[in-house]
Amino acid sequence: MYDMTLTQEEQLMIQSVREFAETVIKPAAKKADETGEFPWDVINKGVELGLHALPVPEEHGGPGLSSVMTAVIAEEMSKACAGIGTTLGATGLSCYPVVIAGNEAQKKLFFDFIMGGKMGAFCLTEPNAGSDSGSVATTAVRDGDEYVLNGSKTFITNGGVASVYTVFATVDRAKGLKGLSAFIVERDRAGVAVGKEENKMGIRASNTTDVIFENVRIPADHLLGKEGDGFKIAMLTLDKSRPSVGAQAVGICQAALDACVVYVNERKQFGKPIAANQAIQFMLADMAIQTEAARWLVRRAAYLQDAGQPFSKEAAMAKTFAGDTAMKVTTDAVQIFGGYGYSRDYPIEKLMRDAKIMQIFEGTNQIQRVVIAGQLLR
Repeated sequence: MYDMTLTQEEQLMIQSVREFAETVIKPAAKKADETGEFPWDVINKGVELGLHALPVPEEHGGPGLSSVMTAVIAEEMSKACAGIGTTLGATGLSCYPVVIAGNEAQKKLFFDFIMGGKMGAFCLTEPNAGSDSGSVATTAVRDGDEYVLNGSKTFITNGGVASVYTVFATVDRAKGLKGLSAFIVERDRAGVAVGKEENKMGIRASNTTDVIFENVRIPADHLLGKEGDGFKIAMLTLDKSRPSVGAQAVGICQAALDACVVYVNERKQFGKPIAANQAIQFMLADMAIQTEAARWLVRRAAYLQDAGQPFSKEAAMAKTFAGDTAMKVTTDAVQIFGGYGYSRDYPIEKLMRDAKIMQIFEGTNQIQRVVIAGQLLR
């Protein structure tokens, strides 16, 4: 039996996030999507509320929220705009390697940036290392009491706006995954550069860039854990973050469903609202069933994480099902809206474009199925 009842204090916090999403995020979403410009004014207001720092422990000034609360907040933000929700969530993602493997000095270094209102970014993906983390080519060579980093990362959320990065590099390419290591790297270090910014299909309010490291020297004490711990740290990080990505997908589903319920009651054909048609009613019912099922898979994975129980399989299931559901629900929403659903004058086509990335980032849904099958067959 899972007790995921939110306390009164948590419910009040969710209400404040919901109000922020409705009054600040949602009105800015359309312009940010159309222009692709980074909505600093909205993000700064979210930072003031601490929405970028949900995993930061209380002893370091953060809210130290549970995984369940983090997922609920991610859903509320992405219901208003998945791009803005992704931006705030990506700083939290960058915090997880430090939460998992950082010592007290490293936590203070990193979390002082975050709690000082700065953004963070998680740097794992490379042009030839997406699902295959063992192909990471960025190198970290020990030189006395420093490491020297060389390489480039791609598709990095917040890459161009972050002040601090968690970076994965290999100390020995011949070792494959066993050479992968994790580091804290400040943006202002010599040799750190931001490359191409992606012109994306969806979540266009978020900043996605290449990040380049050219002879970047960092202190040896910026290594998280030990040399060779990088793959373990990366996988634990992604396990922790996948319920929140699933929650983002649920937020998109809920936004599409809510818009459809309003539309079918207003849109009239053959002298009556299209809501009177059983075909439409059944589509809405299926959308609601799928959305609620995704929501509870997400919250179960989050609950297991909070309870200290194994949750890797459940996190992968939640992310996969919610991501696939977001595409199904938004596609059906476009169909219900008809020609208007295909028009950028209505919000539905944006929701469909935003939904697609939920099947791709934080580990593709194909990789999630590998994780799930591996757990079943172990």
